Amino acid sequence: MAAKFSLRRVAPAIAILGLVAVGAGWYLGVLPGRRSHPPQNSILVIAPYRYEGTWVFDDDRFGLVREPFVGGVPEMIDHLVADIPGADKGFRLTFSTQPFPNFEEKLTWVRGDSVGNYYRLDDPPMEGWICPALFKYYDQPPREIFVKADPRE
Repeated sequence: MAAKFSLRRVAPAIAILGLVAVGAGWYLGVLPGRRSHPPQNSILVIAPYRYEGTWVFDDDRFGLVREPFVGGVPEMIDHLVADIPGADKGFRLTFSTQPFPNFEEKLTWVRGDSVGNYYRLDDPPMEGWICPALFKYYDQPPREIFVKADPRE
């Protein structure tokens, strides 16, 4: 005997399929409100500044406010801005996974941990931990990040 169609029996399956479709659409960046990552070869810019004794930055695109640099990265930034008067009040940090004209330093990926990634600066030799905010800009931790610090204009 053939089972009768019952909306009550198939409604949960339809709801689950709908949720999966919406989730997939959001993940793929098809739905409004999804903030997609910049192209992996982009030149990106943030404006770090000192707050409560450490370097932080804001990025409205990703809801980052006073996102701190920690674990050796503040010392790397100090090195980058050594010749920029007033850098504590803010400077422009340009970065990319590809070399760009007049980049100053190259950070090389060393290892990841359960949340962040360690990068090395060769000269002077330094190592720093970049927090999960990195994944707001890149899908995977880049093997190299090229950086340049400039005064804000």
